[in-house]
Amino acid sequence: MKQLLVVEDARLAQSLADYLASRGIPCELTESELGISVWLVDDSRTTEAEQEVKRFIKEPHHPRYAEAAWSSERPQTRVDYSAGQHQLLAELLLQAGPVTLLVALACVAVFLLSYIGLPMFALLGFHTSVEQLTSWQIWRFLTPTLLHFSVLHLVFNLMWWWYLGGRIERRLGSGKLLVLFLVTGCVPNLLQAVLVGPDFGGLSGVAYGLLAYLWILPRRQGWAEQPVSNGLLGFMLIWLVLGFFHLFGPSMANMAHLGGLAIGLLQGWLDSRKPLPRH
Repeated sequence: MKQLLVVEDARLAQSLADYLASRGIPCELTESELGISVWLVDDSRTTEAEQEVKRFIKEPHHPRYAEAAWSSERPQTRVDYSAGQHQLLAELLLQAGPVTLLVALACVAVFLLSYIGLPMFALLGFHTSVEQLTSWQIWRFLTPTLLHFSVLHLVFNLMWWWYLGGRIERRLGSGKLLVLFLVTGCVPNLLQAVLVGPDFGGLSGVAYGLLAYLWILPRRQGWAEQPVSNGLLGFMLIWLVLGFFHLFGPSMANMAHLGGLAIGLLQGWLDSRKPLPRH
């Protein structure tokens, strides 16, 4: 048998297998730590199967695959596309590893503690002067990422953190996500504080770093799936540029966003030059 593709989403893998079967190309699915592997049973159909896989990678959510899954004559392997609607919490947890969850919980805890009146900004905010940069309170280089100033601010950043961080952690491991969190947190925070001032907070600088990392690394390493499309990156770049015009208020940490983007691109390019561990 020949391995055609590894897909993180089991439902998408099953829909591809059903579609290939409908075209007379039998496949089998196996599960591993990397995801769901689609195996070609008949090697004589390799060329046709690989062409279909290329089309699937470009548009994995095309109706042709869902229709094939539902019309499959093998109900025991048919994908239940409504399962996620009944297991939302389980899906959220499955898409995130321990680092993703711990950082998200820390952000929520800090927000709630601040909401009830505790001085979290004073405890976790960036150093208020250049002289303090050499003090022993080194956590202040990173902890502004845990500070959020409204429910919308918190939810928006956690959505990006869950989507981007979860995919990195599942594909490359908790250690890689932790390193990226530290680098895309500390360096952009320092940039924002030195060039603008210490009054800022949020995970958005980290989010831009992970966004850039997940855009460049999969393309350079030839991943089958592209977690960040060109359109999504373009939208976030427009959002970044508009922030410099203060269209969303004067308090956006624009330099942290720009710094995170640059760090993510650089780290992704460096990592793409060497084989990464698969988890």
